[in-house]
Amino acid sequence: MEEEFIKNNYTDAQKQEIFDKEFMPQINAMYNFAYRLTLERDDAKDLLQDTYLKAYRFIDSFQQGTNAKAWLFRILKNSFINDYRKKSKEPAKVDYQEVETYYNSEEVDRQITPDLRVESLGNMIGDEISNALNALDVDFRTVIILCDLEGFKYEEMAKILDIPIGTVRSRLHRARNLLKEKLSEYAKSMGYKTA
Repeated sequence: MEEEFIKNNYTDAQKQEIFDKEFMPQINAMYNFAYRLTLERDDAKDLLQDTYLKAYRFIDSFQQGTNAKAWLFRILKNSFINDYRKKSKEPAKVDYQEVETYYNSEEVDRQITPDLRVESLGNMIGDEISNALNALDVDFRTVIILCDLEGFKYEEMAKILDIPIGTVRSRLHRARNLLKEKLSEYAKSMGYKTA
């Protein structure tokens, strides 16, 4: 069953109201999702900005009263995939001016390796889980984020990801098993029994 595309003709005041009341309250969840996908703060901010620009530009295709968060997540996910595909086709770039400046500076002789013992005690539980989640393939990481962190239902996830519900279920099952494998040693070290 295909979705029927309805284009609304909102006034500028209505667009601003939708944007302020429906889209802006989602900004923290959107940033968290963008950060989990990109794993870089600046890239997440760029992706978030791009998402909100597209949301405003195409606001006439948003049906008021529907799930604004799911609509925004779908835009963000599509933007991420499009940008990822574009970047994967580009050759790697190196800013030689930045490299030269660094090696000609006085900082080069300074010890820059952090004390990992201090850092690892800083927020260990969250770091272990975050690292395991970030190590997952983006498709698996995305379903975990959408379901377990953001609380979307399978139907909503299927629409956001543009895949069948059965694929959502199997991908989520596989992602949870991969995450369980990655965290099993950590769980044992923390005194939990693992099968």
